[in-house]
Amino acid sequence: MELFGTDGIRGRANTYPLVGDISYKIGRALVCALGKDGRKNKIIIGKDTRLSGYLLESALTSGIVSTGADAYLVGPMPTPAIAFLVRSMRADAGVVISASHNPFYDNGIKIFSHEGLKLDDKVEELIEQFVLKDKLKDLNITGDKIGRAFRIRDTLGRYVVFAKSFFPYSLSLSGLRIVLDCANGATYKVAPMIFEELGAEVIAINDKPNGVNINDKCGSTYPDAIVEATKLYRADVGIAFDGDGDRVIMVDDNYNVINGDKILAILAEDMKREEKLKKDTVVGTVMTNYGLEEYLNKIGVKLERVDVGDKYIVKRMLNGGFNLGGEQSGHVVLSDFNTTGDGIITALAVLSISKKRGVSISKLCKNFRVIPEKTENIVVRSKPPLDEISDIKKAVENAEGMLNGTGRLVVRYSGTEALLRITVESEDEQILDKCINMISNAVKKNIT
Repeated sequence: MELFGTDGIRGRANTYPLVGDISYKIGRALVCALGKDGRKNKIIIGKDTRLSGYLLESALTSGIVSTGADAYLVGPMPTPAIAFLVRSMRADAGVVISASHNPFYDNGIKIFSHEGLKLDDKVEELIEQFVLKDKLKDLNITGDKIGRAFRIRDTLGRYVVFAKSFFPYSLSLSGLRIVLDCANGATYKVAPMIFEELGAEVIAINDKPNGVNINDKCGSTYPDAIVEATKLYRADVGIAFDGDGDRVIMVDDNYNVINGDKILAILAEDMKREEKLKKDTVVGTVMTNYGLEEYLNKIGVKLERVDVGDKYIVKRMLNGGFNLGGEQSGHVVLSDFNTTGDGIITALAVLSISKKRGVSISKLCKNFRVIPEKTENIVVRSKPPLDEISDIKKAVENAEGMLNGTGRLVVRYSGTEALLRITVESEDEQILDKCINMISNAVKKNIT
């Protein structure tokens, strides 16, 4: 598809397709794609803290109300909060204006169905047809058929109550000093409120967004910041979200980073023990570290892999009847509680296990060992099929030969950025470097 990638529409803000007129058409197309059933559609619009959010919010709202639907604007809210609010408010769809972990100058449009799920491919394709072929140019809603826009003020409190309800009432975070890195993003208000109300001593950093500092050397994609802050404040745990709050990484009491794979190990082991892990299966991706797969197998849990993207994880979880999945990046889906990755709920899940067992987070994952891995991200000018470029194809084949079944190699384009990612896993770090250098040189020669 031309507009939609693995996580909605994403790119440089105020350049095609994230410009006002296209966003206006996307708003109109969304309403029409929802279908007509004799009632006025209700669409929720949330955003993160990027400066360009105002531009896209206004354009989308205009498109929605011009087509006869009502828009409910909730302002800066985490992506998972919108997924919750769509269901809670019985809305027909929810739109999140965010580029997640990307720099401030990017932005994006993610859309949730009335069930709080990312749109399926067929609906996205229909929206694209409406927009790109300008099929709605003759649609003219006038008079009292035009929709309205409402600014909703109480949604923050609704999500606070929802998130807190996940944490067992019999437990408390009292006695814990927690550092929260809010990435100057959508969690800057709501996260400190939730953890404080559950009893923790909270120290919030990167909680003063100004429109351009979101994800700027902070948050889950820049773990150095939360590690240093956890050390500085001698905290029991550090928690870092990304710009829209659907990812989380943690720092334990020994100042080690707990990424998505380690979080999945902690949750899977506890859910297996409590007989709450459906079908004893966890859904991961092609990027999931093989160390997690080995660990899960040892405790009697199967790992299923899908393409990168929480959209694909959720789809497989729904189809397979599973209730735990996630990515190394910190997208973790606990489908018994929310329909998408939720950084706050994921962190609360880990803390509840620590409190329930009376042990530190470092002890929860002491039996899980990550297989050494390295990743190189290369900016590319285009994304041609890799198996059609002989230099790259040969380099990949040579690297696989060097690994000789003793490691894993993943070479893939990012679905949200103009990047090619090379990831190698091996116990031999010399082989890691050789494989990455070999493929990197071929890529830089051909597509950068």
